[in-house]
Amino acid sequence: MSSILLVTASPRGDLSLSSRAARTVADALARRKPGARIVHRDLAAAPLPHIDQDFAVAVKTPAEKLTAAQAKLLAASDAATDELLAADAVVIATGMINFSIASTLKSWFDHVARAHRTFRYTAEGPQGLAGGKKAYVVIASSGTYTDGGPAAAMDHARPYLKSMLGFFGITDIEFVDIEGVGLGFEPDAVIVERALGKVSAVDLATAA
Repeated sequence: MSSILLVTASPRGDLSLSSRAARTVADALARRKPGARIVHRDLAAAPLPHIDQDFAVAVKTPAEKLTAAQAKLLAASDAATDELLAADAVVIATGMINFSIASTLKSWFDHVARAHRTFRYTAEGPQGLAGGKKAYVVIASSGTYTDGGPAAAMDHARPYLKSMLGFFGITDIEFVDIEGVGLGFEPDAVIVERALGKVSAVDLATAA
């Protein structure tokens, strides 16, 4: 069965424009693949813990030597990593928070950056092991960071996301840029519709 991984990170819940737009993209992708299921990891409702000493030790310790706390942390990381590896497509949503991504999304990357699972080191350098899928990344912001916008130099989200996904072998990445929201210059709904209208290879015409 085809799987679409939807990862949302906005703390705004149902009010989040990035999460709602990402759901629209995921639903459209699912319609294109009969029988596809959407696996939703809501990092605002159920955040992964920030990595600590137990986690750092757990990823390099044989299973039989793990403490209960370490085993629990590793199991959460394994589950998130399994979701990423099983997905045929990945849709990620975050707001621009202090010029970068939500800390919960950063923690997700920390948990799925697993040696010998999503990447490995070779004599020729690091090699991603999670390739063969496309990623759609939805970023919502009040500022304009793309196309030479006034805040472009402060954009630390897109370079990071592109680097991390590429490190995993996911190089087919499409950004859905929802910019200028909440400023009152035009309705947010219009901004979102315009951003979704630029998404390639996804039929959004019948999206709810």
